Amino acid sequence: MVLIAMAKEEHGGDVGGGTRRRRRRWAFTAAAAVGAVVALFLATAASSRSFPKLSISGLSKRPCECPDRDSRKYAGIVEDCCCDYETVNSINEEVLHPILQELVTTPFFRYFKVKLWCDCPFWPDDGMCRFRDCTVCECPESEVPEPFRRKSSSGLSADDMICQEGKPQAAVDRTIDSKAFRGWIEVDNPWTYDDETDDAEMTYVNLQLNPERYTGYSGPSAWRIWDAIYKENCPKYPSEEFCQEKKLLYKLISGLHSSISVHIASDYLLDESSNLWGHNLELLYDRVLKYPDRVRNLYFTFLFVLRAVTKAADYLEQAEYDTGNPQEDLKTQSLVRQLVYNPKLQAACPLPFDEAKLWQGENGPELKQQIQKQFRNISALMDCVGCEKCRLWGKLQVLGLGTALKIVFSLDDQNQLNQPLQLQRNEAIALINLLNRLSESVKFVHEMAPTAEKVVEGKISSAEGKSIS
Repeated sequence: MVLIAMAKEEHGGDVGGGTRRRRRRWAFTAAAAVGAVVALFLATAASSRSFPKLSISGLSKRPCECPDRDSRKYAGIVEDCCCDYETVNSINEEVLHPILQELVTTPFFRYFKVKLWCDCPFWPDDGMCRFRDCTVCECPESEVPEPFRRKSSSGLSADDMICQEGKPQAAVDRTIDSKAFRGWIEVDNPWTYDDETDDAEMTYVNLQLNPERYTGYSGPSAWRIWDAIYKENCPKYPSEEFCQEKKLLYKLISGLHSSISVHIASDYLLDESSNLWGHNLELLYDRVLKYPDRVRNLYFTFLFVLRAVTKAADYLEQAEYDTGNPQEDLKTQSLVRQLVYNPKLQAACPLPFDEAKLWQGENGPELKQQIQKQFRNISALMDCVGCEKCRLWGKLQVLGLGTALKIVFSLDDQNQLNQPLQLQRNEAIALINLLNRLSESVKFVHEMAPTAEKVVEGKISSAEGKSIS
């Protein structure tokens, strides 16, 4: 699996991995490094030509109410969201998971452009990879779709940016300019650290040949990443905290972390001598199921990213999925349309997350900028992951989450009203692949949690019986 496994104290321990990178000198002093890290990360409406259009404003006729959650069971409304667990599980299994599984295998969403060889800006990289599975298989240039190798546009000029007038400056506008896909652009995402326009240091990777799975990357090198995220930049909010904005960062990171752990447990090397892979249900329990908040945060992150995809429905439906293979490109376009304009999703969960509640107070703009700064620093930490495959999936999923934040909170840095949405091709690829990863994790937890809990309970009972005898 990937990204990294679990922070020893916040979320538990392994990672994934392989090592190979070009070293570059950074002019960071130790003090600057700590200062940079100390601010870390983050914190669907469907519409169709045939169905009643759900623009980002809205809306379902059902009010978005989020009652108190049961202390341990996953029932009722997902905290801070507008869909219940039962609906999420059923709509994911029936609609989202099948579409996403097919979509990520298409040529457009299969190839991801990534900068793999960067020195860590915060400390020397000493990560070691145990398995050859850790390394990333790069694509030869001839394999990459020819349209991907062409230069994209540099985005819209300032004159083309038309603000929507007559709305409160601090309010989050739920609509996105429906006129428009105007071509993939080459402009950096303000939420992330990497310079996505620097083609000289980027390489294309076929994600289907580099699955996210257990890689054996663990120990101090892996724990240090999560420690930097949680302890220094994303501490868990106190139980009495009622400010949704202040909880957002931790919940998104915790949900992503839970998803990574689920993938490690679902595709684990059970026996190295025979190369036997399979489910590690004890690990699933120890890293995720044992802590109900981690499961809740997984569902929360899934709904947040789903909200971003459905909010950008018009843009994604109109986008050009050109890989030079007309038949595959038409298939991709059709699958995207099925995803963002799905009538079952629209009926069951029209507004997965209601961002209009956020940034309403006088400190709203300041909180948003703080979260953006923290997220950028977290994305920079991905260069410190000492394993190639973990770094690949870490960068992809953090970029996907940064893209979701960019869409959901579509205000510019000066807190001006919505501008027309613009995405890089790589952002769209990362966003859809992240949603698929989260969909897989939600499905695995829902299906395997009862079995995992029985396995653990059986081992506990067995151990207690032996101790008595």
